[in-house]
Amino acid sequence: MFDFSTTVNLLSYSFVQQAVLAAALLGLLAGAIGPLIISRQMSFAVHGTSELSLTGAAAALLAGIGVGLGAIVGSVVAAVLFGVLGTKARERDSVIAVVLSFGLGLSVLFLWLGPERAGSKFSLLTGQVVSVGYSGLALLATCTVLVLAVLAMVYRPLLFASSDPEVALARGVPVRALSVVFAVMLGITAAFGVQIVGALLVLALLITPAAAAAQLTANPVRATVLAVVFAEIAAVGGILLSLAPGVPVSTFVTTISFLIYLICRVVGPQRRRAARTARTA
Repeated sequence: MFDFSTTVNLLSYSFVQQAVLAAALLGLLAGAIGPLIISRQMSFAVHGTSELSLTGAAAALLAGIGVGLGAIVGSVVAAVLFGVLGTKARERDSVIAVVLSFGLGLSVLFLWLGPERAGSKFSLLTGQVVSVGYSGLALLATCTVLVLAVLAMVYRPLLFASSDPEVALARGVPVRALSVVFAVMLGITAAFGVQIVGALLVLALLITPAAAAAQLTANPVRATVLAVVFAEIAAVGGILLSLAPGVPVSTFVTTISFLIYLICRVVGPQRRRAARTARTA
């Protein structure tokens, strides 16, 4: 099933190289913003954003335009709605559920009205990284640079607003504006994640690596570095392992992410106990 020579041979094809590069860029994006998603308690929002990218993609499929562009528009619109309407923690889950159910209803309508392209419809759910192409890779690289540049500029106030929004607001931090900025970055990342692992499994790259990193350290910078490393291992490793057997990439990406999380769940408490013992000795 896992034939090394077949994997090496497939890596000589340009579309496979593009897929690996796309996965590496997505791993970088997902690892960079994942710890902030955990800190802002927005895991459900990621699920909602990724599924509502399906609405944008389905609308694009119906209109006969680029599915990737439609997914980005759908994700960004959904993320901005979540960011604007769900600033209060007690309302966040209900706002996401309301918008999500409406968006999925539209998805069903668009897919029903659309042409019979079963392959395209299935790839919206499970991802199709080998179809990224040069144009998609260029768009992903451009968006990666833009998102990381914006993140670098707003990282400190965004981290403050994510950790303690009430105190941040009292000290003059523009919490609502930062919520919208973060929502746009989240929407763009989720849209590209949908193309790699599909709308149903994008949590495996945006949440699981960051959740695993949080088991090992409470330092936000270290957690971000670890999340990037874990996301890269899951995304790139998932593609490499899927080449020879021809199994969908999402299967390996989710499995690797889950195994990393389980290992960190075991190692993290042991490290904390060892640190407490060293302090009391």
